[in-house]
Amino acid sequence: MLIRSKAPLRISFAGGGTDVPPFQEREGGCVLSATINKATYGTLRPRSDARIAIESVDFGLRLIWEAGDLVYDGKLDLVKAAVRKFWNTDGAGYALFLESDVPPGSGLGSSSSMMVTLVGLMKEYRGLAMNDYEVAHLAFVIERRELGIRGGMQDQYAAAFGGFNFIEFEKDRVVVNPLRVSRQAINELEHNLLLCYTGMTRLSDHIIEDQTIRYEQQEERTLEGLRKQKVLAVEMKNALLHRRLDDFGSLLHEAWASKKKISPRISTERIDELYEAAMKQGALGGKIMGAGGGGYMLFYCPFEKKHAVAHALERLGAAPTSFGFAFEGLQTWQVPEAEANQNVASLAAPPASVQGTEERRLDPALAAAAVRAPIPPASGPA
Repeated sequence: MLIRSKAPLRISFAGGGTDVPPFQEREGGCVLSATINKATYGTLRPRSDARIAIESVDFGLRLIWEAGDLVYDGKLDLVKAAVRKFWNTDGAGYALFLESDVPPGSGLGSSSSMMVTLVGLMKEYRGLAMNDYEVAHLAFVIERRELGIRGGMQDQYAAAFGGFNFIEFEKDRVVVNPLRVSRQAINELEHNLLLCYTGMTRLSDHIIEDQTIRYEQQEERTLEGLRKQKVLAVEMKNALLHRRLDDFGSLLHEAWASKKKISPRISTERIDELYEAAMKQGALGGKIMGAGGGGYMLFYCPFEKKHAVAHALERLGAAPTSFGFAFEGLQTWQVPEAEANQNVASLAAPPASVQGTEERRLDPALAAAAVRAPIPPASGPA
């Protein structure tokens, strides 16, 4: 029996940064976000030995360990941390096959989505009953506390719950408020929003660290930017629920202006160039996804001008892409072996010649193919 799981990626409209400690602990944060039909995927297949095998398409790595040899060494540490959290002494090994619709460092919350996917696999394998809050919290604990990866809390909760959410972060509590956005507003958003890959991935650790230092030092611009993000998250939520979508687009511009105040590392010359080009062609607003520095940008455009915005971005070497919204969060299911795709068969059987750890780089074309994989239609599950 195979176990599979998937968790959606997200776009964040406003409030990013307010979910990052210590701001979230001291002043409380809130984020307006929605999940999209790009996702992370995982498969778990039991093995006949006690080894743990992991194959990651995104990083082009295949690793095999004895269970007791799982150490953090910079190679798939995110996966190792999930395995260690759920490991028991029953001596049963398994193989994991992992992939994502976007490259790492996209700004769409892919690492946290993958952690939620992993928690989904592990809880299903171990037969544990966990609700969405528990899944999201455990994913946060593993990623941020066990591994010490700097960042906020919004991505784990978005991936676990799915849909449009207004998420509130307090010192000891997170509240996910699902939003009943009308189908007409969703259709219009899908018509008018444009997601664009800048061509650069980024590591958010240094940006988050800089934000934290500036907040601790009570820098005026950082405080202003973070507090304005909270105000704009509420205003954008209200505009969305009342179908004032042009106002929503203009508020997205304000959200970007306030986000840049949080840290000078959030934007770059490249990002500013793309943003200026989009606005000149009629976009009402936009922002970088995630912490900043690279990855994907999001723009709100009147539909009649969306093609001109896309062409302007393409001329600058960026890659606009279509997307739809997804309304399911984490999904897990089981597949009888006879019905399963055999794409992880090589990991299921114990290798005859391996002693200790095996590492094999995957074909780069395979990794690229995963990134270019067709996106499912907006009406289907994420």
